[in-house]
Amino acid sequence: MVDIATRVYNHKWKIDPIVRSLIDTDFYKLLMCQSVFRNKRDTHVTFSLINRSKDIRLADMIDEGELREQLDHVRSLSLTRGESTWMRGNMFYGKRQMFRSDFMEWFENLRLPAYQLEKRDGQYELTFEGSWPEVMLWEIPALAILMELRSRAVLGPMKKFELQVLYARGMTKLWEKIKQLQPLEGLKIADFGTRRRHSYLWQDWCVQAMIEGLGSKFTGTSNCLIAMKRDLEAVGTNAHELPMIYSALAENDAALAQAPYDVLRDWQEEHEGNLRIILPDTYGTKGFLEHAPDWLAGWTGIRIDSGDPATGAEKAIKWWQERGEDPTKKLIIFSDGLDTSKIVELHKQFKGRVRTSFGWGTLLTNDFRGLTPDDALAPFSLVCKAVEANGKPTVKLSDNPKKAMGPAEEIERYKRVFGVGDQEAIDVVV
Repeated sequence: MVDIATRVYNHKWKIDPIVRSLIDTDFYKLLMCQSVFRNKRDTHVTFSLINRSKDIRLADMIDEGELREQLDHVRSLSLTRGESTWMRGNMFYGKRQMFRSDFMEWFENLRLPAYQLEKRDGQYELTFEGSWPEVMLWEIPALAILMELRSRAVLGPMKKFELQVLYARGMTKLWEKIKQLQPLEGLKIADFGTRRRHSYLWQDWCVQAMIEGLGSKFTGTSNCLIAMKRDLEAVGTNAHELPMIYSALAENDAALAQAPYDVLRDWQEEHEGNLRIILPDTYGTKGFLEHAPDWLAGWTGIRIDSGDPATGAEKAIKWWQERGEDPTKKLIIFSDGLDTSKIVELHKQFKGRVRTSFGWGTLLTNDFRGLTPDDALAPFSLVCKAVEANGKPTVKLSDNPKKAMGPAEEIERYKRVFGVGDQEAIDVVV
């Protein structure tokens, strides 16, 4: 077992680069990257860092030289022979050769493109521009770097025994959470915590704790490097990025209204019927389901990632019933800001009505709330999103207006096209 406190104390040895592999990323990014490589590889995109928690002044906390050093290190990485073998030969979701040879040949020769970094008003403006399949792979490492450098800035003044006590308390806190989940019969839960983790070493420790504490109830991790290292299932499907960019490329309102379904049609062709999980909330779940083609009702399930999760689940169940589908054979994946109390509540509420699974993210891999003075390690909401595609702005609405992003006039246009009415605002913690 790694002595995390000692490794943190000795970071000056530079034995712990924050991102140590191109597959130290979420599985869904690689799945989406292959789909983009096949369908939209010439699309020019811009991704930008967005700190929703303005009170966390990252540029005042994190040394620019250290940030550049970590970003430059990621640009030096390439796929190793062992990583390529794992991707080419491993079985994912019951299928071998999930990643095709032409994509793997491209990925094996990839180096991530250049970045642009500036300081403004206590924040870093970090952007990436270029071809979509290359630029999209910056999202997860960029977030992991900023999150861990913030952690290192807070931990830097601490002495060795203080660090040991902090991590002991953090481990105890997580183990108490695991004990709360142990009695839940039929629980299925996975680690979704890469992007806003405390650190790589901490995420790896959390995964090992879940393996020991939950056994078969723990279904895997979204982190490909940890999945390979720990011989676990790599889990994940797709994210808001796909409909956001497809929609930005739409030439008129009619094409815009169809874009979220075009994404899923391409996805179904790409994966020959596997990985059929709908993410309906990019422009509002209600409108998405009302206008969805009948063939989508036959998909495996739905992931709920914004708004009130129970309300979203009820909408999904009703939709399946109206389309002649049996909800008890469908899967709902909850993945928005989860912690144990909500997981327990949702598991009990929907047991027997629908199959459920939980993607546990930031509050699994970065919950040091209450363990430092001034709560200096409390998690915060940092994202890296596609903001432009072929010169056109992207928009995200979600089921929570506080997560909306894009130019104001475009947000209003999207609300009109997708029939988004009143929405309940929910504070965004992570």
